[in-house]
Amino acid sequence: MTAFLEGHDLWEVVENDYEVAPLPNNPTLNQIKYHKERITRKAKAKSCLYATVSSPIFTRIMRCDSAKDEYGGDEKIRSMKVLNLLREFERQQMNDSELVKEYFNRLIEIAEKIRVLEIDLNDERLVQKILVSLPKKFEGTISSLENTRDLANIKLAELLNALQAQEHRRLMRREELVEGALQARVKSNDGGKGKKWNQSKENAGDSKFVAKEGNSSGFGKWKKNKKPCQYCDGTNRQSFKCWRKSNAKCRRCHKFGHMEAICKEKNY
Repeated sequence: MTAFLEGHDLWEVVENDYEVAPLPNNPTLNQIKYHKERITRKAKAKSCLYATVSSPIFTRIMRCDSAKDEYGGDEKIRSMKVLNLLREFERQQMNDSELVKEYFNRLIEIAEKIRVLEIDLNDERLVQKILVSLPKKFEGTISSLENTRDLANIKLAELLNALQAQEHRRLMRREELVEGALQARVKSNDGGKGKKWNQSKENAGDSKFVAKEGNSSGFGKWKKNKKPCQYCDGTNRQSFKCWRKSNAKCRRCHKFGHMEAICKEKNY
């Protein structure tokens, strides 16, 4: 805000907060021009503040008579504001779920409010505050910095880069672990599904075979021993499946003792 008002040649109005003396009787043209200019500069300064500040701040300064009332004030008000901001600054702690950049911005925002009130809060104080308020997950980086650098001379930007580098590596490892776990889970699900499908297919085949062949244990024993059929002396089928058994009835000639597949009466 200081730079903005200085660029419009209006910072003197805020800094000095001068009073505009009334015009004398029978003023000259130069006195009228100077008087009007002084009044106009005060109005321009207030107008610039109204146009640039946020809505909550605007509601606080809209009733002020000068551009310096709210954020200037006497020494007692300034001291109370500084004390409250310093307490807020000392209470800050970084949350485990918070990003390094977010915590830095939060501290710097409070520090800038303190500096506006003409209290010197240098970067060294910010570095010390950050080092003692970080979560345990950054202890490795802090120990590395203690062994390789003089923490009293480390720059704020350098500390930010070191902490963000560790944070980035941690996030990358976490993503790799999540990706590996997902791949293993997908592979496990595919393997279980295939095994289950094969088992169900085998079970379906077994049930079909049992329904077709009869007693599976009896068929297994017959296949192992391969006893000749008592009706045709063949070894390629069991006796109860033989076409030549005595109670087999041909569907072609309707005679007993054979099936239609071997019926000799083809033209019947």
